[in-house]
Amino acid sequence: MKFALSTEQLDFGSELRKLFDTPATPAAIRSWGEGDTTRGRALLRQAADAGVFGLAVAEQYDGADATPVDLVVALIELGRAAVPGPVIETAAALPALLQRLPDTEPAARWLPGLAGGVTLGTIGFTGPARADAGSDTAATAFAVDTGTADLALHASGDTVSLGVAGPAVRSIDPARALFPVTAGELVATGPAVAEAIAAGFDAGVLGAAAVLLGAGRAILDQTCAYAKQRKQFGRVIGEFQAVKQQLADVLIALDLAEPLLYRAALTLDTPDRARDVSAALVACGAAAHRASRAGLQVHGAIGYTAECDLSLWLTRVAALRTAWGTADFHRGRIASALRAAG
Repeated sequence: MKFALSTEQLDFGSELRKLFDTPATPAAIRSWGEGDTTRGRALLRQAADAGVFGLAVAEQYDGADATPVDLVVALIELGRAAVPGPVIETAAALPALLQRLPDTEPAARWLPGLAGGVTLGTIGFTGPARADAGSDTAATAFAVDTGTADLALHASGDTVSLGVAGPAVRSIDPARALFPVTAGELVATGPAVAEAIAAGFDAGVLGAAAVLLGAGRAILDQTCAYAKQRKQFGRVIGEFQAVKQQLADVLIALDLAEPLLYRAALTLDTPDRARDVSAALVACGAAAHRASRAGLQVHGAIGYTAECDLSLWLTRVAALRTAWGTADFHRGRIASALRAAG
């Protein structure tokens, strides 16, 4: 059964899709991967003007105080458009983390800028921590120090060019630039901070699942359109049963993953949070990966080329499937939750 969105949520998703569904979007993604973030920042500015980055932020910090379902709707569309930059960290992970800190000063300091799209934010959870950001994008980078008993949260500054924080780390997705993040200013530490970091991580997992689902939908749409155009043996290849069956399997996988994603959004503030976001990421990651495999096979040799727009989504799926934890890690969390419940 598919999750039923409200009319307002459907309209919001539709408006975002229209906003990014332009021929300029693939060009902006390619430019971002080449180090020129000008056009990519314009896309992020459009997302900010639409209120995406303030959805998970409380009104007292200039946010919309929307529901996690609203955030999922938005991130699905950003994933469908393969919008570059640290959108998951800025829109989902950092708002959840900062608003759960016992001290409200960090939230008051950083959240208004994040909510308005004035500043991008990124975070590294493991050592050596790596964060997603543009090669010259002014942003605040946070690092989680796993060497302390209760965990500590550090920040690199209010606005720092991540390009000078260290050499870029090679990424399978050129539009998802990775940079080392090292501990800087100590923002907070203690058991309550560990809980806030866990909440931020789980919100990031939910955001990654939403982006993966959107990317999978985009790959399916592009592949179906191509199957209706390419001809073989005098017929369009979309008429062949083998092609139809592959695309139908992808659609089924995406449709089955979607309810898990919305369930995770609905339970984000409950004790089932970790279990459900992990289930959503495993399902959405597997469905997007299936879409990638089918897309490559249907496109044939052209699908392997960087010149084909399909590659922008293929590399995004490949990068995000493990960026917030491997499938084995998340299956382990699901198993632990089920054992505890039993």
